[in-house]
Amino acid sequence: MIKIRTASSDDAPVLASLNGIVHELHAGHRPDLFIGSPEQDVLEAFFLDRLTDPSVTAFVAESSDGRTLGYAQARVVSWDSSALVRSDLVILLDQIAVVPDASGMGVGSALLEAVREVGREAGCRRLVTEVWDFNEGARAFYDTAGFRRMNVRLDQLL
Repeated sequence: MIKIRTASSDDAPVLASLNGIVHELHAGHRPDLFIGSPEQDVLEAFFLDRLTDPSVTAFVAESSDGRTLGYAQARVVSWDSSALVRSDLVILLDQIAVVPDASGMGVGSALLEAVREVGREAGCRRLVTEVWDFNEGARAFYDTAGFRRMNVRLDQLL
């Protein structure tokens, strides 16, 4: 049984620790962008700041025995219109991670559904996220969850 609960400020250390699951992958593939080993106190301060932002909602997934299985962090964002695009209210999934031994147990899907529900309650029309090209596991997860590609971000060293 997976229990999803809203994270509180007290969960900043938990989120900082869980973030290491994906951060290590990111730093390994893009050391030019990601800090190899962020300081724990800096990470905790980062997550505490996010948890006190009213536009941000974070969730913690736990097993029936209280073991932490993963987390997700999302924020409601208003996109302004321009001469070319329509305005929109979206929920932006900034981060999601599942502990490796809970992979394939529905933890990510349960976290994703909690994020969707926050978006629906806020009047959002869509859920948007980004995924790094090298993160094949995440890309497969999002494909299975019904996401479709929206754009592709490219970079080039100068």
